[in-house]
Amino acid sequence: MKIGVMGAGALGGFFGGRLAADRHEVWMIARGAHLAAMKAQGLRILSPKGDAVLPNVLATDDPAEVGPCDVILFMVKNGDVETAAAAIRPMIGPDTLIVTCQNGISAWERLGAIVGPRHVVPGVARTPGEIAEPGVIRHTAMLDRLIFGEVDGSPSDRCRRLAEAMAASGTTPIVSDNIMHELWSKFVGQSALASMTTLTRMDIGPLRENPVSARLFYDATAEAYHVGRAAVPDLPESVIAENWDFVEKLPYDMHASMLDDLNRGKPLEHEYLSGDVVRLGEKFGVPTPIHSVLYAALKPMADRLAAGSA
Repeated sequence: MKIGVMGAGALGGFFGGRLAADRHEVWMIARGAHLAAMKAQGLRILSPKGDAVLPNVLATDDPAEVGPCDVILFMVKNGDVETAAAAIRPMIGPDTLIVTCQNGISAWERLGAIVGPRHVVPGVARTPGEIAEPGVIRHTAMLDRLIFGEVDGSPSDRCRRLAEAMAASGTTPIVSDNIMHELWSKFVGQSALASMTTLTRMDIGPLRENPVSARLFYDATAEAYHVGRAAVPDLPESVIAENWDFVEKLPYDMHASMLDDLNRGKPLEHEYLSGDVVRLGEKFGVPTPIHSVLYAALKPMADRLAAGSA
């Protein structure tokens, strides 16, 4: 398969690198020092599931150089969705499948509005990782799931083909027959995790072991769930317990990538996390007092970082 990775950072570099190692034609779209390193010395993946060294990587900052792809793994940050959507037009052929992997629940619709909804399949990544240094991806746990599926829940050959290719490359694809449940399930927990760890600048461990902050974390999760239940009426109530069980099993020093962005002076995704909880709560008439405070408290930091990157 010919695969384009739009945003070949931690997630894109990991999944794209695994597919490239399995002899697929994979183009990494990146920028800055990470792109320069991949061009000069290739890509390294450090992972508990096995390291990989790819000395020759197809890497560029120009999607027009790539041409039409069978699949595009769309892995840019939320704030870059619209700009990146316009940029990938030269990579889209009549049957190109585009899988979104952003935090939150809105990216697939925003992308579809620009490139056409028939190309887009929503996805959910459950894969911790980071760019350890330019040209080096560190995958930090055995978990490497990419969950994706058609919006209407129907089976499709295009999803099956991608899943088969990913599985053969050694990763863990899951084709979902209810991707809306998967999106909301992650969003319910991620919105709380991102805001709580970023606002406090703390890992999950101390927040989880303190009964007061643990209760706030749990209540923020439940609050987001009730918004989700209004948006998706059949969203299972078990989502709350499942998310909390997931939180309890996270490594002590785990935190959301939004905290890394804050520490590195990069724009925050809070508008698409607690911000969307608040806005959707207003839309559906669901009170969101906790996320309203989290969102408001993060807003000055987010605005300052956004102004600095403009």
